[in-house]
Amino acid sequence: MKQINGIIMQYFEWYMNCNQNLWNDIAKRALELADIGITALWLPPAYKGIGGKDEVGYGVYDVYDLGEFDQKGTIKTKYGSKDEYLNCIQVLNQAGIEAYADIVLNHKMGADMLQTIPANKVDWGNHNVLTSGQEVVRVATKFTFPGRKHKYSDFEWNWTHFDGIDYDEKSKEHAIFKFKDKNWNNAVDEEYGNYDYLMGADLDFSNTEVIEECDKWGKWYLELTGVDGFRLDAVKHISAQFYKNWIRNLRKESKQELFTVGEYWSADVSKLHRYITETEGEISLFDVPLHYNFYNASKDSNYDLSKILDHTLLKENSSKAVTFVDNHDTQPRTKFGKFCGKMV
Repeated sequence: MKQINGIIMQYFEWYMNCNQNLWNDIAKRALELADIGITALWLPPAYKGIGGKDEVGYGVYDVYDLGEFDQKGTIKTKYGSKDEYLNCIQVLNQAGIEAYADIVLNHKMGADMLQTIPANKVDWGNHNVLTSGQEVVRVATKFTFPGRKHKYSDFEWNWTHFDGIDYDEKSKEHAIFKFKDKNWNNAVDEEYGNYDYLMGADLDFSNTEVIEECDKWGKWYLELTGVDGFRLDAVKHISAQFYKNWIRNLRKESKQELFTVGEYWSADVSKLHRYITETEGEISLFDVPLHYNFYNASKDSNYDLSKILDHTLLKENSSKAVTFVDNHDTQPRTKFGKFCGKMV
C-alpha cells in the first residue's frame, strides 16, 4: 500500500449540534475546504445508532441504515439522510477531496428483542477472571431491524453472534457477562487481561456468520457510497486477522487503494508495531504515542522538545503513522477524555 501524504480533517466533534444537516453543510463548504489545503475528510459514522438523531455514531444499531428508515425515533441520523450523505461524498470528490468513512464493527447496541441465555460474570479489571458461576441472564442481543424490513440484507443477529454484554435486564445489573461456551479472542490487546470486550453486545469474530456478514456489508457499503477509504474504530479490541482480510478483500474487489487508518489506543508504540505486522501492513495507525507526547509537553513547562518524537510511530515507522493532536475521544467531558488526556 502506498504512503498517503496530505491533510485529513476530522469534520465532527462529540458535542456537535448540526441539526441533522452535517452532510449538506460539508457539501456547501467543499470548495472552501479544498482551497485551504484539505485533501481528505474523516466523516463521522453514517449509520443509525441507539441514540437516533442524537447518536454521535459509536453506539451502532443498524449499519445498513444510513438515514433511510424510521428507526430509533428518526429517519435521518444525527448528520442527515442517506441521499445527503451520498451527495456529500460525491461533491467532496468533485472538489478533489477524498472521503473516509468511520467504520464501527466491534459492537452493537439497541437490540429489538431480549434473549434469555446462560452466562458468567467476569471481573472488570481482568476479563479472564470469572466472578460468578453460570447464571441465566436476559440480554439485548436480538436484532431484527423491523423498520428496514430486510432491505439490503435479511441477516438477523442473535446472541450466538456475540460473546458478551454489559447489562442484564433480568437483574438490572451492570457487569460484563460472557456467554455460555464463548471465549474472548486471544489476538487482541492484553489490557484488562484480555480487551476483546469493550461495550454493548460484543461481536464474536470467531463466528463464521459474523465474518461473512461483515464482509458482505463492507462490499455493499463501498459500492453504494463510493468512499475513498476508512477510519477503523477500536481495532485493539478486534483480531488483526479479521481486519487484514476485510480490507484486503475490499481492495481486491474494488481495485481501489482505499487508504485505511486504525484507532489502536495505546501509548506503547510496540503494540502499534505489532498490530501493523499482524495486519501485514494493510492499514496505518493513528500515532497515539505522539498524542501523549504532545499532551505531556503541554503540561510540563520544562519539557525537552527535542524528545517529542521519541517512541512514536512517526519516528519509528513514518509510512504507517497518521499524526494528530486531539480528536473527539479526547475532548473534555467525553467519556474517554479523562482517560486519553486532553490538550491544555
